[in-house]
Amino acid sequence: MGTATERIRVLISLYYVPIRNFDVSDSIKNPMDRLIDIMATLRDPQVGCPWDVAQSFESVAPFTIEEAYEVADAIARKDMEDLKDELGDLLFQVVFHARMAEEQGSFDFDAVALAVCEKMIRRHPHVFGDTRINSADDQIRSWEKLKQTERKKRADRDGRAEGILDDVAQSLPAMMRAVKLQKRAARVGFDWNEPHSVIAKIREELEELEQTIINDESNARQREELGDLLFSCANLARFVQIDPEDALLAANRKFERRFRSIEHALKDQGRALEEASLEEMEALWNAAKLSESAGDAP
Repeated sequence: MGTATERIRVLISLYYVPIRNFDVSDSIKNPMDRLIDIMATLRDPQVGCPWDVAQSFESVAPFTIEEAYEVADAIARKDMEDLKDELGDLLFQVVFHARMAEEQGSFDFDAVALAVCEKMIRRHPHVFGDTRINSADDQIRSWEKLKQTERKKRADRDGRAEGILDDVAQSLPAMMRAVKLQKRAARVGFDWNEPHSVIAKIREELEELEQTIINDESNARQREELGDLLFSCANLARFVQIDPEDALLAANRKFERRFRSIEHALKDQGRALEEASLEEMEALWNAAKLSESAGDAP
């Protein structure tokens, strides 16, 4: 089989993209150090990948968001093998951003890891300190109080007034950001008293949207009213403790499942979708609903 070094070289050639100037010590590094070294090689202007070298924080950010969604998708599908791969892809995104920051002298991966360690210890005084917390609700209140203190420190550092809606990220999905904004406002009492009031607001917003359509108002006005309706729906989801993003994802999956059942039913008849009438497709849709109600849905 040859020397240990030769065997390692064979394994590397089988399972990894060849690495320039391979050193046997690479194979015994811990995986995190090895990943950081691979990222540094990819970003090397002389021997790295031209695509990786050309990237910036702004160009990589959409990929980071996409990888987070792919992690969530693997979890929803309960595919642990896929989840392992997707978590690796997401980790690579963190290493990518840390490497670009290190190149410009801002911080490195170790600083990122140290910062989150310190934050978790600071935000869990009941675990790493002497504070006593008796329930999950108490922990949520403690967590939010600590985060508020951190926001105030950042505001003082930047020389600006602290706002209750500060640091709700602009890049969040709109529905998720709506819920976060509503939760922040609710902390100071700006909130509905009970869900029936929110339902009434939804009806009001729906009527206002309907009037803009009846009156053939501008697209901008209709968009505004539709936005108000969606914002109110997010509020209702918050009140009944349902994640609206998760609920919509489930609705998407249900639509896909039922629409595919229409496709399959027509295919079994030797017909294409375009050959079926709306009434026929509606009947097949209802048949799929009945099948799911009977417990046949996957």
